[in-house]
Amino acid sequence: MWRTKKSGDSQSQSRRSELGAQLSTPVRTFMATEAGSAGLLLVAVAVALIWANSPWSEAYTSLWHTDMSLSLGNAELSMDLGHWVNDGLMALFFFVIGLEVRYEVSVGELNSRSRIMIPALAGIGGMAVPILLYLLIAPGGEAATGWGVVIGTDTAFMLGALAIVGPRFVTQLRVFLLAITVIDDIVAVTVIGVVYSGSISVPALIVALVLGVILSALTRFGVWQAAPYVLVVLVMWLATLQAGLHASIAGMLGGLLIPATSPSREGVEQAARLFRAFRQSPLAGVGKTARKGLQKAVSVNERLQTFLHPWSSYVIVPVFALANAGVDLRNGVLTNALTSRVTWAVVVGLVIGKLLGIWGGSWLGTRTGLGKLPTGVGHGHVLGGGVLSGIGFTVSLLIVGLAFEDPLIRAEATVGVLLAAVFSVAIGWLVFHLAAVLRGETDADLPRYLDRPVDPETDHILGPPDAPLTLVEYGDFECPFCARATGVTAELRQRFGDRFRYVFRHLPLPDVHPHAELAARAAVAADYQGRFWEMHNLLYEHQDELEYEDTAGYAADLGLDVERFLRDLEDERTAARVRADAASAEASGARGAPTFFVGNRRHTGPYDAATLARKLEALEEASGSQAPSA
Repeated sequence: MWRTKKSGDSQSQSRRSELGAQLSTPVRTFMATEAGSAGLLLVAVAVALIWANSPWSEAYTSLWHTDMSLSLGNAELSMDLGHWVNDGLMALFFFVIGLEVRYEVSVGELNSRSRIMIPALAGIGGMAVPILLYLLIAPGGEAATGWGVVIGTDTAFMLGALAIVGPRFVTQLRVFLLAITVIDDIVAVTVIGVVYSGSISVPALIVALVLGVILSALTRFGVWQAAPYVLVVLVMWLATLQAGLHASIAGMLGGLLIPATSPSREGVEQAARLFRAFRQSPLAGVGKTARKGLQKAVSVNERLQTFLHPWSSYVIVPVFALANAGVDLRNGVLTNALTSRVTWAVVVGLVIGKLLGIWGGSWLGTRTGLGKLPTGVGHGHVLGGGVLSGIGFTVSLLIVGLAFEDPLIRAEATVGVLLAAVFSVAIGWLVFHLAAVLRGETDADLPRYLDRPVDPETDHILGPPDAPLTLVEYGDFECPFCARATGVTAELRQRFGDRFRYVFRHLPLPDVHPHAELAARAAVAADYQGRFWEMHNLLYEHQDELEYEDTAGYAADLGLDVERFLRDLEDERTAARVRADAASAEASGARGAPTFFVGNRRHTGPYDAATLARKLEALEEASGSQAPSA
């Protein structure tokens, strides 16, 4: 499957969808819902606060001050548990973030100027305004050094809150907010490394930089196994610690240097062949080879994300919250915090600053024509997402621990971070509710229904024109996965017979397939002589031969009037038909090829014959149950 560059998803995601559907490969599969991760995080915060304010509070404090050492010969690394969490586990947390950032920059949401402009302006505003508000409210002295507390957003917590209080469908808003947090994360880690690190050891820093060069060179030498990358990142982490920098720098830099690439057609085909070989000969050696083929088809970056993302969301972040959210609020600490300028500087900076900065940046970008919001996302959605971005939590608590030496100021800032999370969720719910009621901004998602009904006069239909079961495909003749889908539709026609009609609409993707538009016009030109489906099949059979002269040859092979075919190929009405199909795809929420509609509803997920057959049967059953009784 392939997608346009306008899509909220990348081309490689589309290809992985196909690979996952046919080979059951767990490619970049994350946990089912962010809400579960956010719930576990809340439990960890509650446990930390209760424990720190209970009669056993000394046990809480002493636990995180317990020393733990690792030694190998004469070499020893010793830190207390609190530092193992903040300098060790959090390095892994930022490593995952670095992997995600590299992926988005290479093949994802941030791989072109048009995609990055609005999120970039929103991200910059979402950091500059909070810092300004913090410095305006906070007193001077040590408190002023804590401006970094308000720059970050806890992505996992924010997405969990979005799943709970946001609209029912938030796919497009989620993508937009993730693009903003990518920028936040890069700046936050840079601030941690530059502003909040100690004295620097130059020799150790040089070692870390050399290891970075080695890491980036592994791919050039064709290293596809994950273990060498992990080993180099681990040594880089040790060198960074010795250099005096915060370990988050090593994590983020390590993730950024592990490249993400789109799966190649050859790699996917090879993986499919190896899988079929194992299915025919289920032997251990064949299975091992097939597993290697599946791994090689997907970049190391994405495989590491698949493995580490659940650990980051469900283990590292909750453990970090347990270690850092336990503030002893007794003996007047809470009262002092609620009247402290530091506390409210954090709250206002995160909640109000993020809201104004993100909304203001996106509004400025759209008004000046630098870009536009994703389809389905309104300014009310941006306001709600901006409020939820005030959940700084993980990054904010980390910077609190680095910025403040005074335990009282640290406690006040921590209370501010916790209050900001509560206020952000509550105000976010209110903003989303008002956006739905006052502006009609409900779902922040792509359209889910077919924009233009099937018309036997203009659509390419295979099967009885009035058949009760309809499958519409938006396809691209140069897309290898669209070619495979033709076998799926043949199975469905055989299964459902005259109860089924298959409709093909054109969605050429010229950004990735330079010959797709010409091929689509060739199919339409053949249709004028009643030979669309024959040309359809020939174009898919010869996907690597779609030049102008090739299409003329196919017309001759089909016995068409070639002179008429070539005139029709260049005719404006032919191009207009292709453009009309592409426009209907855009209006229907189709962003890639192939995209299927079962009946008039866009299908998501695998598009193998069995899955589509179940959807068609469910549609038939629903239609039968709604029919009037005799």
